[in-house]
Amino acid sequence: MDQTGIKIEDLHLSFGETQVLRGVNLDIRPGEFFAFLGPSGSGKSTLLRAIAGFGPTPQGRILIGDRDVVGLDPWKRNVGMVFQSYALWPHMSVRDNVGFGLRERRVPAKQIRDRVDAALDLVGLAHLADRMPNQLSGGQQQRIALARTVVVEPEVLLLDEPLSNLDASLRVQMRRELLHLQRKLGLTTIFVTHDQEEANTTSDRMAVLDGGVIQQIGTPQELYDRPANLFVANFLGTANIFEGRVEIDGDVARFHTKTGEVLTIPASGNLDGSNVVLRPQNISMTQAPEQDALKGEVLHREFLGSQIRYLVKVAGAEIVVDQSHSAGRDWFDPGAQVHLVANTSSAVIL
Repeated sequence: MDQTGIKIEDLHLSFGETQVLRGVNLDIRPGEFFAFLGPSGSGKSTLLRAIAGFGPTPQGRILIGDRDVVGLDPWKRNVGMVFQSYALWPHMSVRDNVGFGLRERRVPAKQIRDRVDAALDLVGLAHLADRMPNQLSGGQQQRIALARTVVVEPEVLLLDEPLSNLDASLRVQMRRELLHLQRKLGLTTIFVTHDQEEANTTSDRMAVLDGGVIQQIGTPQELYDRPANLFVANFLGTANIFEGRVEIDGDVARFHTKTGEVLTIPASGNLDGSNVVLRPQNISMTQAPEQDALKGEVLHREFLGSQIRYLVKVAGAEIVVDQSHSAGRDWFDPGAQVHLVANTSSAVIL
């Protein structure tokens, strides 16, 4: 199957007086697994539905391949969409659900049988072809919804939070299967989610949205390690944010926090900002005094399995520190006096 890219140019969309998308520009590569990530109300599902052709007609351009689809009916865009609810017909068998789109397209009966069989084989559910949707588990229903979508051979696959109705363990399994299916088909795919772990583990790249505006585009690692602003830093994982000012002394840069601490930071890259971002795993903790350490008191401790998460009070700030857990390792109790040492080579100035 030929791979098709998507290009969005200066897209604006409103519901009445409420502007939902504001000047969206985006280039999704052919065959890419791309995620729209953001909180509720950020505009991610609206953007997906605009690509599919649902909702108000936006201003701007949406190019699927080299064709501008703005104003086209959904069925003329050759995109496949899997909804959060799966939207299976309850009165039709699995086979009839999967073949529905082909019958609507007046595909000959033998071709329908062959293509439905191939789609069911692809998702591993050929043995359930004669069952009804209410006889399937949530994960099986999701696979049938995928089979029904890919059987019509769309140029682009659109997924609107398809895993949100599954329990936690099944979500992990299904996102792996979803990625495997996408790689096998080579379909350009857009996956909408508010779950950063889902986006991180599936997407080649992602766009983080807030308030109808794309805040940053990049690989999961790029966005986590080098967030463009405080919203992205906070939304993608836990972030410690120190407010203050940078002073440069030759080859050394020091960040003076508002609460009086001094962090030595690399004198390179962007130093124009009033915030330092440090991830919890980039701060080590000990009871022995160390050079450049910040003195603090443990306020709270959480056992997360592979990690121990501490909340530590340092002057007027509360700092989150993650330490790896191993059997027999001593824990710090609430009230313990500790010293924190920051790995500032990973610090980001914003």
